[in-house]
Amino acid sequence: MTLIDVTVQVHAPELQDVEIATFVERVLELEGASLDLSVVVLSDEEIRQINREFLGHDFATDVLAFDLREDGQVGPDGEILVSIDHARREAGARSHGIADELLFYVAHGVLHLLGYDDHDPEERARMHARQAHLMNALGRTVDPS
Repeated sequence: MTLIDVTVQVHAPELQDVEIATFVERVLELEGASLDLSVVVLSDEEIRQINREFLGHDFATDVLAFDLREDGQVGPDGEILVSIDHARREAGARSHGIADELLFYVAHGVLHLLGYDDHDPEERARMHARQAHLMNALGRTVDPS
C-alpha cells in the first residue's frame, strides 16, 4: 500500500491535504507505480532556501523532487516540495485555478521520481505531455506551456 504524507507549511486554503494525497495516489495508479511519498507545500522563500542548500541554485522554483530511496533507508521513497506562491502567480497568468497549478507541480515531481527528466527540449515536451494527460485523466485543467 502506498503511503502519502502531505504537509502544508504555509496558509494554502486553495487545496486540502487530503486532495493532494488522493491526487498523488491516482497519479501513481495511472502510472502503474507504488511509492511512499512526502509532499510539502512551501512558500517561495522556503523553497529557495532548500534549492540553494541542496542544489546550489539561489532562486525560488515551482517544484523540487528528491529521491530518497537508498539501501536500508527508513521513511518515504521520495519528497516533493511545491511552492504555493509560484502556483498563485502562474495560475493567474495562465487563467486557471491555483489548485490545478499546484497539482500540476505535484504531478511533475511524481514523474521525476518515476524516472522522467526535463533537461532537454525533447524530454521536457514528453514530460509536460504526460503531465497534461494525467491532469486531464484526473479531471484537472492546466496549460502545460
